[in-house]
Amino acid sequence: MAYIYRADIYCDDCGRAICERLQAAGKAPADPDNGWSYDSDDYPKRAGDDEESDTPEHCAAGERCVNAIRLPSGGMVGHLFGELTLAGVEYVKESLEEATAGFGSKEVVELWQQHYRNKGYNL
Repeated sequence: MAYIYRADIYCDDCGRAICERLQAAGKAPADPDNGWSYDSDDYPKRAGDDEESDTPEHCAAGERCVNAIRLPSGGMVGHLFGELTLAGVEYVKESLEEATAGFGSKEVVELWQQHYRNKGYNL
């Protein structure tokens, strides 16, 4: 599960933290469980469990993510979550080839590869 807020996607823990901050500030909708009653620009909405993506998804909170992942270089990225479509699997494979050739962040792509292999994807 994830949250959509202000055109970004957040992991569960960060999404709940945003909800708590907005509630404490008196900015929560009357019925947060009724996603039709408010806009995701105003308050986070839950995304479905079965959502797949054509690319790996990291929490939009980035290095400030509650579940941020520390990379070998010391940098941090937002929590990695979600499932991949077939196009997403190909995207990870192509990204690894490009990173090996010197394009993009190899350590992030290697993180994707390890994460999705652990989930049973054929990479």
